[in-house]
Amino acid sequence: MAFKQILANQHFVFEDLKTLLAKATPLRSGDCLAGIAATSMIERAAAQQALAELPLSHFLNELVVPYESDEVSRLIIDSHNKESFTPIAHLTVGDFRNYLLSYSVTNKEIALISEGLTPEMVSAVSKIMRIQDLILVANKCVNITKFRNTLGLPGHLATRLQPNHPFDDAAGIAASILDGLLYGSGDAVIGINPATDNYQSIGKLVHMLDDIISHYAIPTQACVLTHVTTQIEAINNQLPIDIVFQSIAGTQKANESFGVSLSILDEAYSAVNSLNRGTLGNNNMYFETGQGSALSANAHHDVDQQTCEARAYAVARRYKPLLVNSVVGFIGPEYLYDGKQINRAGLEDHFCGKLLGLPMGMDICYTNHAEADQDDMDMLLTQLGAAGVNFIMGIPGSDDIMLNYQTTSFHDALFVRQVMNKKPAPEFEHWLIKHKIFNSQGELSDQSHLGPFADISHLLR
Repeated sequence: MAFKQILANQHFVFEDLKTLLAKATPLRSGDCLAGIAATSMIERAAAQQALAELPLSHFLNELVVPYESDEVSRLIIDSHNKESFTPIAHLTVGDFRNYLLSYSVTNKEIALISEGLTPEMVSAVSKIMRIQDLILVANKCVNITKFRNTLGLPGHLATRLQPNHPFDDAAGIAASILDGLLYGSGDAVIGINPATDNYQSIGKLVHMLDDIISHYAIPTQACVLTHVTTQIEAINNQLPIDIVFQSIAGTQKANESFGVSLSILDEAYSAVNSLNRGTLGNNNMYFETGQGSALSANAHHDVDQQTCEARAYAVARRYKPLLVNSVVGFIGPEYLYDGKQINRAGLEDHFCGKLLGLPMGMDICYTNHAEADQDDMDMLLTQLGAAGVNFIMGIPGSDDIMLNYQTTSFHDALFVRQVMNKKPAPEFEHWLIKHKIFNSQGELSDQSHLGPFADISHLLR
């Protein structure tokens, strides 16, 4: 179906829904690289105006990737909850924006319609929103998950402690874990990106993390971010896997480039559920996403990268994950050119994921060849704190020496917690206070002591 719009005495025709979505997207280098971006600000504004007038129901009748050839499209349509959609079925995209921004719509109303929303619907409404709109609506959404602690509560901010090492050296990893714990980091997960996918090395890291968490009775969970098939093998061999990780994307072809499919993810979900290692809940999957991944695999089907990203969230919510993380600036300037584009993309991703009911976190990051710096990341960090992000990354000095990119530090989390009066996960905070890492007011204590790590020989083994 073609869409027509007149603006500034110019006639614009957008031949189908995916073209309209692409032309309406705020400027980003990936869409320019794909040759699908608007060619002028006027064309973009015309597309946004046409998009605002489009009924939400249209998204159920025209798909951006064909149902017959893409299992993600089939998942989106087959899992759509018509009953949840009913309260908003009469709205246009523009009306839906107004509905979300209205004072009367709270988390309660959003939760009721969440399963009736498709990724394309939330992607569309994000394209006609200002930065403050994205922040306000995301802040309304409260998506709580549990494993060994409770994540996503209002007034709380968790962190993934990311103790990567270029050689998977146990002592180096342990030193980073110690550093992070003493700054109150690690309640979302202690998660290692291994330097190798060798099963034997992965097994050692899994046992190391389990040993640390068990020995110090830390109310958190661990994850080694290796390929999902390696984790399935580990579970089948009775390794102590807490939560299963996988990078995912928004099209079947893009997921195939990661070596995964819905059937493989189903197998992993079933396997990790069989372990039943959660003490408070059983949200036990961890997904990472990022704008541009489908395009980089030539698997985007001429769909804009932000809509492809939102479609990945349909895959994620199938598995009721503990954590979903957009690694927003990691893929590089070919897809998000500068700090302005990274910031907008991060807020879009967070908004779309939250609206779809996901426990969204953000790797607030950039690569060294992007036109971005730490000031840009501080802006996005602060905006996401206001938007109610569930978790961020915690890295020693904000510099990941294994993955070679810049992200957020242990101190950045302390900044948001202090300025916005946010706390770690309640069970984790209790542990921090018990061991005098935090004082009774929930503030960082004098760091001259090592808390429970006075004898650190166990941690460094």
